[in-house]
Amino acid sequence: MDRLHAMTLGDVLREHRRSHPQKVALVCGDARISFPEFDTRVNRLANALTQVGFVGGDRLLWLGQNCHRVLEGLLACAKIGAVFCPVNWRQSPEELAFVLSDLSPKVVIWQNEEIGASVAKARELAKSGAEWWQHDGGDYEERLARASDRDLALDVDPSESVLLMYTAAFSGKPSGALLSHTAVMMQGLVTSKIKDIGPEYTYLNCGPLFHAATFMYTAATFLWAGENVFVRRMDAEQICQLIDREKCNGAFLVGPMLDKIIECNREGRYNLKSLRAPAASDRWNAMITVDQKKAGGYGQTEAGGLLTIASLGCRPSPFSQVRVVNMDGSDLPFGEAGEILAREPLMMNGYHNRPTETTAKKAGDWHHTGDLGRREEDGSLTFIGPMGRLIKSGFENVYPAEVEQCVKRHAAVADCAVLGIPDEKWQESVKAVVVLKPNQSATVDEIIEHCRNLIASYKKPRVVEFVDALPKKSGMTDYEAVHAKFGQPA
Repeated sequence: MDRLHAMTLGDVLREHRRSHPQKVALVCGDARISFPEFDTRVNRLANALTQVGFVGGDRLLWLGQNCHRVLEGLLACAKIGAVFCPVNWRQSPEELAFVLSDLSPKVVIWQNEEIGASVAKARELAKSGAEWWQHDGGDYEERLARASDRDLALDVDPSESVLLMYTAAFSGKPSGALLSHTAVMMQGLVTSKIKDIGPEYTYLNCGPLFHAATFMYTAATFLWAGENVFVRRMDAEQICQLIDREKCNGAFLVGPMLDKIIECNREGRYNLKSLRAPAASDRWNAMITVDQKKAGGYGQTEAGGLLTIASLGCRPSPFSQVRVVNMDGSDLPFGEAGEILAREPLMMNGYHNRPTETTAKKAGDWHHTGDLGRREEDGSLTFIGPMGRLIKSGFENVYPAEVEQCVKRHAAVADCAVLGIPDEKWQESVKAVVVLKPNQSATVDEIIEHCRNLIASYKKPRVVEFVDALPKKSGMTDYEAVHAKFGQPA
C-alpha cells in the first residue's frame, strides 16, 4: 500500500490531535473530551482489544444507545483494521440473537440500562462466544485505564471495511453493508457540503446511530473537527437543554419529536436559536434558525448515505454516477421509470456473509439499488419507490416480508399479507391481513402481542383483519389486489 497517498479515519484523528490540541471533540453527560484525550482513549481501547486477540478483520459490536463510546469504538477499529457495527438496540431478543449469530463479533460492548434484559436473552439464544464488555457498569473504563495509550501505528488500507450497518430485510433477513474508510470520509465531505459543517459546527447526536442517515452527520462533524454532543436517546427536555447549553447547530429530528420539543419549550425556557433546521411550523420556526437549503435526498445505507442531494436539485454529488435502466440493463430515456444503478467510491464493499447477494448487487460493475426512479428532462432524478415493498412508519423503514414471516410463526396462522395504511401521525401504519388455519382461532390482540415479542415494537401490526383467503395470482399473493381490497397504501 502506498502510505504517501493513503488516509484512514485513524489518520484523521491523529491529525486532529496535532491541529486542535485545545478543542472539545466529544460531549456526553458530564464528560467533555478534547481531541488529544479522544485520541488517547481510542489508543487505549485499541490496545485493550488487541490484548484479547482482536485483530484486523474482526468485528466489534456496539449493543447500546447513543454515547461518545460509539465513536471511540469506530476509531479503535479504524486503527486496528477491524470493523465496527452499531446495532439497533430497539430490536427484540430474537432479532439481536440473529445479529450475534450472523456477525460473529469478537467483542461486544453492551449496555445494561433499559435494554439489559433483552441483551441477556439474546446472548442466551445466540450462545455467543464473544468477549462481553459492559460500557455503563465500569468494566469499559477499567479496561481502558489498564491498557497502554501507545498508538499501534498499524498499516491500514483505506479501502478496507471499517463500518458495518444492517439494512433492508426485503427477504425477511437483514444484511450488513460494509463501508470502507474512504466511503465514510467521502460521505462526510458530501454531508458537510449539504449542511455547511465545519470546525465550528456542533452536532447533537439524538437520532439513532445505527442508521446511516444519522451517522453520516456524526462522521462529517468529526471529519471537520467539529464538536459531537451525545444524548442517550430521544428526550425532548434533554435535547432542549443541550441545544441551549452547547449551542448545537444541527440535530436529527423528525415529526413526533419536533412536536415534543415545541411543547417542552412552549414558554421559551431554552434558547434554541443556534439550531439550523428546515422550516416545519410557525412555532418551530420561531424557536430555531430556519435553514433555507433543501434537506436530504435519495440514498441507501449501501451507498454510504445519499446518492442524490435535494440542495443540488436532486442530482448526484461529484463523487457519484447514477443511471436509470430497464430490465435488460439498457439506459432509459427521460421520463421513463426503471431501476436506479449507481457507481461511486462511497459504495459498500459488499454485504457481510452474503456472497450471493453481494454478487447480484454488483452485476455489471454497477450497484443495483432495487429502487425505481426516473430521470426528468432537466437531468434531475425522481425516486419513485422500492421495486420490492416498503412501509415508512415515522422515521423507521418496515419491510412487509419480515413482518409477514413473524405473523406466520403464530401457531394459528395459515397465511398473511402485510401492507401500509395511512396514519395521520406516523405517515403509515402496519396492517396485517391474516388467514387462520381450519379450526384454529386467534384474536387481534394475540397477533399483535405475538409480533411484539419477536420483532421491534414499531414493526408490529397496529391493525389486524381476519379473512377467509388472500387474493392469489399464479399461486402467489396478489399484493395489488390486497391493497385494493384491504386498504390503499399512503
